[in-house]
Amino acid sequence: MTNEMVMDVALAPASEALSQLVKIIVATARTAKDVVIEKESFSRLSAYLERIALVLEELIRKNIANSESLSSAIEILDQEIKDAKKLIQDCSKRSKFYLLFNCRKIVKRLERTTREISRALSLIPLVSLDLSSGVSEEINKLCENMLRMEFKAAIKEEQILEKIESGVQERNFDRSYANKLLVLIAEAVGISTDRMALKKELEEFKNEIKEAQLRKDEAEAIQMEQIIALLGRADAASSPKEKQISYLNKRNSLGTQPLEPLQSFYCPITGDVMVDPVETSSGQTFERSAIEKWLAEGNNLCPLTITPLNPNILRPNKTLQQSIQEWKDRNTMIRIASLKSKILLDEDQEVLQTLGQLQDICEERNLHREWVVLENYIPLLIKRLGGKNNQIRNRALAVLCILAKDSDDNKERIVEVDSSIEFIVRSLGRRIGERKLAVPLLLELSKSIVVRDHIGKSQGCILLLVTISSSDDTQAVNDAKKLLENLSFLDQNIIEMAKANYFKPLLQRLSSGPENVKKLMAATLAEMELSDHGKSTLVEDGVLGPLLHLASHDDPEIKEVAVESLQHLSSLPRNGLQMIREGAARLLLDLLYRHSSSPRLREQVAATIMNLALSTTAHQSGHPQLSLLESDEEIFRLFSLINLTGPAVQRSILRAFHAMCEPHTATDIRSKLRQCSAVQVLVHLCELDNINIRADSVKLFCCLTEDGDEGMVSEHVDQRCIGTLLRIVTTSEDEEEVDAAMGIISNLPRDPSQITQWLLDAGALPIIFRFLTDEISNRNQLKENSVGAICRFTVSTNQEWQMRTAETGIIPILVQLLQSGTSLMKKHAAISLAQFSESSIRLSKPIVRRRGFWCFSPPPETGCPVHMGICSVESSFCLVEADAVVPLVRVLGEPDLGACEAALKALLTLIDGERLQSGSQVLSERNAIMPIIRLLSSPSINLQEKALHALERIFRLIEFKQKYGASAQMPLVDITQRGSSVTKSLAARILAHLNVLDEQSSYF
Repeated sequence: MTNEMVMDVALAPASEALSQLVKIIVATARTAKDVVIEKESFSRLSAYLERIALVLEELIRKNIANSESLSSAIEILDQEIKDAKKLIQDCSKRSKFYLLFNCRKIVKRLERTTREISRALSLIPLVSLDLSSGVSEEINKLCENMLRMEFKAAIKEEQILEKIESGVQERNFDRSYANKLLVLIAEAVGISTDRMALKKELEEFKNEIKEAQLRKDEAEAIQMEQIIALLGRADAASSPKEKQISYLNKRNSLGTQPLEPLQSFYCPITGDVMVDPVETSSGQTFERSAIEKWLAEGNNLCPLTITPLNPNILRPNKTLQQSIQEWKDRNTMIRIASLKSKILLDEDQEVLQTLGQLQDICEERNLHREWVVLENYIPLLIKRLGGKNNQIRNRALAVLCILAKDSDDNKERIVEVDSSIEFIVRSLGRRIGERKLAVPLLLELSKSIVVRDHIGKSQGCILLLVTISSSDDTQAVNDAKKLLENLSFLDQNIIEMAKANYFKPLLQRLSSGPENVKKLMAATLAEMELSDHGKSTLVEDGVLGPLLHLASHDDPEIKEVAVESLQHLSSLPRNGLQMIREGAARLLLDLLYRHSSSPRLREQVAATIMNLALSTTAHQSGHPQLSLLESDEEIFRLFSLINLTGPAVQRSILRAFHAMCEPHTATDIRSKLRQCSAVQVLVHLCELDNINIRADSVKLFCCLTEDGDEGMVSEHVDQRCIGTLLRIVTTSEDEEEVDAAMGIISNLPRDPSQITQWLLDAGALPIIFRFLTDEISNRNQLKENSVGAICRFTVSTNQEWQMRTAETGIIPILVQLLQSGTSLMKKHAAISLAQFSESSIRLSKPIVRRRGFWCFSPPPETGCPVHMGICSVESSFCLVEADAVVPLVRVLGEPDLGACEAALKALLTLIDGERLQSGSQVLSERNAIMPIIRLLSSPSINLQEKALHALERIFRLIEFKQKYGASAQMPLVDITQRGSSVTKSLAARILAHLNVLDEQSSYF
């Protein structure tokens, strides 16, 4: 809703002004959740706004009278909400980088806005409005909480800002620093770390500088330019081609001859060019280490001016230091360019000397490495790998390894050179010295996912690495193993490793090697980035036995790495099932219960148990069903640990039980958990501040409410629990948690009715209605649970609930769901419509008969064809008025039997009691009777019985007996032969009505 569309709240009636204000608040609360920066802070604002909306809706229902003080309060509150909306809009149109760099300002503005809204809300004249104590208390509590609320930038964002400030202050132009910083920023604002995505965000941020300049905000523009200068060193800031053009333009402008240093660059004490120049109290500049040594030796006079020195004043001469660095950079750039031609010489000694100089330059600074790459040295170095001189090959490998570090760009440049990987792999099979250089280079290259594939596909690479991994050279062995771990993500590489017998010696060492070797092998397995094929291969080769044996070892370190390996392998469901078959569950549970186990070990054990539980849910049909927990004692004991362990273990146990309880067939374990007071524990966990624990608890709680034992559930659900569930539904950003919380509300017992009353009092209806009508809320699970929750408010035993529910406008939504919803939505919608319809006969208003001269009277009102009175959707819940009959008839043809049964029940409310004639006429006109006849052939006995009862009544009417009787005869005869005892008797009775059977037939 735009500002122009909102009328002046001061001039509107109280209820109308409040209604408009609620719409603005709800829309603002929704958009607040979409802000990409400071999500937690904006979510808190959104939660407060939603609570304010619920309170104001309560005021609207009270139909309070207008007053000057109330109008004034509404007007001020309206303005403050608009200010909050403007803040959200400002944050929505800014670049994500800009928002991060200004997050401190944003949270301060957010805090100020929240407090102003609190003050505006406090102006509502509660005393004069005659509100219930509950509503007044909620408003006062809201005002107090919002006034005291403090907003702070997230820790991660503060850390990034500190790194930026440090980098700017220290003029850090290191490329790897900029790369790492850019990745941190991208992760913080939720964007891809892909080069193109980062470059796009940087370009958008640069546009912010132009806008700041247009606003004449010079301070902000300068700050942003400093940030751009820092991040501009990152690989993503420009393409390799752009960098090369920029570099060559600069290098060509320098000439070809190095410059001599200026006299001011030399330290007067040492005579060398200064590195860290500092200015003394005498105004002279010296190398820091030299002047500090001068003072430490007892000299208190300036070496140049012979004036007294203050030893506490040594100011860094940043300007001079920058000039020295620029001079060095200029000469280094010229030197790098001049060395290039020498690498192409045929004189081996000259080439060796040049490569040595190049290596020294690369080791000095990250920036030098970038210049070497931009001078296009990589193809020249690769070419030298194909030469005969092993010393030249060694030096080229060393330089390439330096260039590959901390730069995915350089790694990819190396791979792009023809035959580069083949040359490097060939070095694996040469002398020890060359091999020692080739393995680290390949290891460094393998850190890039793009490059790994090229390495693994190189002929003979895996075989050579497996050979090296069994050599006596410790460093080469470790590097080779790490490289194999990096390559093991590809199934083809796993096959090659298996062919080269890499795994068998490893397994033998796990089983029979010395203790330190066993530990090393288990650790290797834990660290390997294995594909699913690799995990499966290891288990097929028998790795589980040795690992399970080591998991019960006395040495805590060996035990930990063994369990970590088991955790790693158990993430593949087939391995998890095999572990259960080999008795791993019993061992893991014992380790978890043991008090002597370290916290880290218990976390690993719990995570492995969770994987095993998940594997049972992924179990293939046709195999014997496996159970993780064999006895009631194991179920109770494992669940009891939830209250005795830390968050990481708690989460794993909760997820394990959720996996075991989620299948519809898991009724036994759900029942056992309810018996051991699991509901009470979960209700408590749902109230915790730990969002992750709460989410897992809510999901398990939902599973436990799905079937039976309603007493055990309702016993622990109180008004506070209801409030907690609604708060989760309205504030959580975890979609699955919201779905589960709504599922609990839907599944909660209908008896006692107090639970439903609590939900109404807490404002559940508008929340549920919003989920069913909100276009952005198109998640089927949430809508299924929401429409299921509506069923509890529509029971015909409480017309007050029905009225309040109908007033929300829910009936047309239910009719719409009959046509466009899932099968479960249709079922729940039909149940609610049936419950509404049961009250229609009592709520239909009689038609007022005309009196006096009929020719002067207004035309008579048209009555409902079923209820013979005046009906409407919201006052009598009439199915005919709601145009629900035809959609219900269509549902009778659905394959889902539950939806069919609910729809039939709703339709049959039209022929209850005295409405048989009029209701049957409506059913006939809407083509409902033939679908009911077709239900006689349904595989569901319940559906057959309901259809038989309906037809037995309908066929009492001659008109319908004659019209539809013939169509029903064959299905009825079939039931008399194959049906149950009840359906046989009913079918025979109807056939007697149709004069097909004699009243004395043996079928009765």
